Amino acid sequence: MTEPTVTAPPVEAVLSEVFTMLALSAHAYLNGAEEGAGPDLPAAEIAIDLAAIAYEKAQSRLRPEERAAMAGMLTDLRMAFVGKRGT
Repeated sequence: MTEPTVTAPPVEAVLSEVFTMLALSAHAYLNGAEEGAGPDLPAAEIAIDLAAIAYEKAQSRLRPEERAAMAGMLTDLRMAFVGKRGT
């Protein structure tokens, strides 16, 4: 019996999905994931840091427009974080 062939997706697609998931999570943490809840700044910071790592690892393999979009998202998240933290 032969093993089924598994085709791995392009690493750029995987990193892009990971980045997007982390960026959306950070946004939710910054804005209070549950109604009436305040921001979860420690969780937001972790998600932003991990998204930055995914971006750093993928940026050389991304198209210029993808690179610019991710960099812009990271900048926006970082600015929102600083605004929520108050420093």
